[in-house]
Amino acid sequence: MQNTFISAWKNIAGFRYDSSLLTWLWSIATNEALTLIRKRERQSAVSLDDLDAIFSQAMEGDSFFDGDEASIKLQDAILKLPEKQRAVFNMKYFDEMSYEEMSGVTGTSVGALKASYHHAVKKIEQYLKDD
Repeated sequence: MQNTFISAWKNIAGFRYDSSLLTWLWSIATNEALTLIRKRERQSAVSLDDLDAIFSQAMEGDSFFDGDEASIKLQDAILKLPEKQRAVFNMKYFDEMSYEEMSGVTGTSVGALKASYHHAVKKIEQYLKDD
């Protein structure tokens, strides 16, 4: 979070008002998070697939997580999505971003984002049915 605000502060002069400030900050935060994940992946012997399993197990044992079985299953299904679909699903479902806002953040067309979200929903539905 701190890196996001530092980067925003350093680059505020480059803000072009093509999108909202929120979209611009979201884009910076997304890039900072992906950079951090890649950096940690290089430093660690743990693969991203293993990291998903670690996150899933951590949710089940976390005293702050209410342990609701449906929530755990949903989060587990989301963790199994490809990275791009997971990001699109989270932005649309949890953050309630419009496709236009997501397009500004990701640089992906609205049509491609709609397709990614649709595929993500179908995969989650299938995972929940199979489980």
